[in-house]
Amino acid sequence: MSKKYSKKLHTINPKKSGRNNSGKITVRHRGGRQKRYLRHIDWKRQILDMPAKVTSIEYAPNRTSDVALLVYPNGIKNYILAPQGLKVDDTVISSEAADIKPGNTCLLKNIPVGIAIHALEITPGKGGQLIRSAGNHALIQSKEGDKILVKMPSGEIRLFKSSARATIGALSNPEHKQEKLGKAGRKRHMGIRPTVRGVAQHPGSHPHGGGEGRSGIGMPSPKSPWGKKTLGKITRKRKKYSNKVIIQSRRRKK
Repeated sequence: MSKKYSKKLHTINPKKSGRNNSGKITVRHRGGRQKRYLRHIDWKRQILDMPAKVTSIEYAPNRTSDVALLVYPNGIKNYILAPQGLKVDDTVISSEAADIKPGNTCLLKNIPVGIAIHALEITPGKGGQLIRSAGNHALIQSKEGDKILVKMPSGEIRLFKSSARATIGALSNPEHKQEKLGKAGRKRHMGIRPTVRGVAQHPGSHPHGGGEGRSGIGMPSPKSPWGKKTLGKITRKRKKYSNKVIIQSRRRKK
């Protein structure tokens, strides 16, 4: 690493290569990744009512968005996800009712309707759990007493408690989804190994395999290597805890 980093904010990100605690491969096509350091993000923003100065906007190899390094007047340093519009030497704050500007964190009940937010809590006090990838943001739709309706990036409308916290602004690096890797070697540096199509394999290793010449999958619906249906098969639990807070599903009924 070229810069002199704080050991408290950076730790080595261990490689597991898709293996479980007994060393068996549980996720295919993983391995050979470049060594990475994990930047510890302050998801809870617990230092309240104390303005912090943004000293740098940095690339984080484990994230799609950039991160911003904050320095507080008492000398504490923390990383946060960098929203669009946040610049070096800007000041951000976390409080119950902060100014509505990128990087500030406050309670949902104090954020006006129509404002873009990210790092949204599901359980108040647990820290930012939703909307953490590059370019994403949610929108405050309406307020009904102690409940806040939020439109997620997927189009889903979900109910949150007014005491949950969120950070103002859309996340940085919105061009990430248009990025082209350019070559196979870059994929290998990311820790992703080659994937072989099921139809190119023999029938013993994949349900799509076998046949003479260039043959199709030979079945009404595609299957995973373990015989489970894919493409349209609903895998969400029918009694999931969050069903009661989803007002409108992202899968719109025709």
